[in-house]
Amino acid sequence: MRQKIVAGNWKMNKTFEQAEDLVSEIANKIDDNEPDCEVIVCTPAVFLEMASDYADESQIRTAAQNVSEYERGAYTGEISAEMLASMEVGFCLVGHSERRKYFGETDEVLAVKTERLLENGIIPIFCIGEVLEEREAVKHFEVIENQLNKGLFNLNKEEFSNIVLAYEPVWAIGTGKTASPEQAQEIHSFIRKLIEKKYDAETADNTTILYGGSCNPQNAKELFANADVDGGLIGGASLKADDFVKIIQSF
Repeated sequence: MRQKIVAGNWKMNKTFEQAEDLVSEIANKIDDNEPDCEVIVCTPAVFLEMASDYADESQIRTAAQNVSEYERGAYTGEISAEMLASMEVGFCLVGHSERRKYFGETDEVLAVKTERLLENGIIPIFCIGEVLEEREAVKHFEVIENQLNKGLFNLNKEEFSNIVLAYEPVWAIGTGKTASPEQAQEIHSFIRKLIEKKYDAETADNTTILYGGSCNPQNAKELFANADVDGGLIGGASLKADDFVKIIQSF
């Protein structure tokens, strides 16, 4: 079912003490002011149990930043979907642009990771988006369609209904650039039409699609006002409780 969501992706930041302070501050601030959206913190794996403890007592939810494509076994350093589920982690990022770029994750690998999460009752937040060269070459629509076809459209309708999408204009991540509200709406609308074409109008209308490109307290309200933008996947601004809460309050 379509939801309003603000998810904070901490990436590889914070010590344990700093992370606990941040989760505590966010939890206290949103508990004092009832949010009009689902609030998720995507912490590094070593902080997930701590964050889940806070989630038990507050209105925040937890998400992992990555999951192994393997179920279990001799894969030193990997974290399985089963492990995440055992810590009551409700969501997990899949296919973030940094995983695609720095760790060579392909759409085929991401499809397997998605299946592992769904098998364990964890909702994938599946990231798609184009780099600057693809945007300038007017290939962004083609890129998005290919990523969906190869990464997600192998799922049946029921399985797909448990997916959250996050559109990342990669050229706007960590650069200070932001897609205009019109650009964001154009792509989000395009994504929804692709889902309708693959499944049906009801599935498309019920799919949550987040915007993930340098969203901040100054532009969140305008971005979220778009009909097909259901919230944000927030990077740098999620590392400061005040900024993150201001974005949450932008609905």
